Amino acid sequence: MNLMDKIRENAQRLNKCIVLPEGTEERTLKAADQILAEKIARLILIGNPDEIYQLSNKYNLSNIEKARIIDPKANPEQDKYATMLYEIRKSKGLSYDEAVKLSQDPLYLGTLLIKAGEADGEVAGAMNSTGNVLRPAFQIVKTLPGISVVSGAFIMLLKPNPYVEGNILVLADCAVHPDPTAAELAEIAVSTYYTARNIAKIEPKIAMLSFSTKGSAKHALVDKVVEATRIAKEKAPWLDIDGELQADAAIVEAVGASKAPGSKIAGKANVLVFPGLETGNIAYKLIQRLAGAEAIGPVLQGMAAPINDLSRGCSVSDIVNLVAITANQSE
Repeated sequence: MNLMDKIRENAQRLNKCIVLPEGTEERTLKAADQILAEKIARLILIGNPDEIYQLSNKYNLSNIEKARIIDPKANPEQDKYATMLYEIRKSKGLSYDEAVKLSQDPLYLGTLLIKAGEADGEVAGAMNSTGNVLRPAFQIVKTLPGISVVSGAFIMLLKPNPYVEGNILVLADCAVHPDPTAAELAEIAVSTYYTARNIAKIEPKIAMLSFSTKGSAKHALVDKVVEATRIAKEKAPWLDIDGELQADAAIVEAVGASKAPGSKIAGKANVLVFPGLETGNIAYKLIQRLAGAEAIGPVLQGMAAPINDLSRGCSVSDIVNLVAITANQSE
């Protein structure tokens, strides 16, 4: 059984409720039908019920009636959600009338359902930008205690190779935060530990990457990674983590032994934390294309409840997989 099959199987066991705010989008509806058929999660679809059922008939979908459907424009509980949003945002100057209007926005309503305890997580982005998906998440669900930054990890399923045990790497941040500070980079490392352990099902060995290994180069960018490693160890002393390490020193045992003798991580890393989004995004795409790896993600990390953002070019399978991952994150 491969990793994604295990993630789906665990999602079936958990029986979580995931909200899909883009309930009238074709790929989302087709994915919802499959999710409900396979009992990967319980679903809330946001959209006009008549339109959803018409589309369901058009696409020959037979399971959509198992979902809870909420019409954002004719919601009998609208006042409850508007009041909740108003209480959360009134200190930021939001009026009640503005809260009513926002509570009719599917992306805001989706996060309000999570805040109200009616859903365990959310998947969106098939027809919305990342900014639109994350804005209500930051405002309503917010981040985990002790975490101030949201980041995006990719789980890379590699072809058999001599460098990575189990052929699974977890990379971060590859999707969200362009230039983290040392403190933020430490938080990303802690968040990625949980993604690696809970989703990728590996025992994380974290390498904080740089263009220097243990002082081989001097630069402010290297200093940031050294400081981030120190902060991460202080915040989470249970982490198996080391840095700064170059990529080859992190994953090639002979190079690690030469460049970082005595390191428990050098040459054995399965979690790579990049110093910035630029390097992380480039690296995951190179691994995906040149090594023929399967890239699962981005898995958003650091939110108080799992809210994940799809690419607008996503497939039905991508949506099904991300719903299963989101259900696992909610555990």
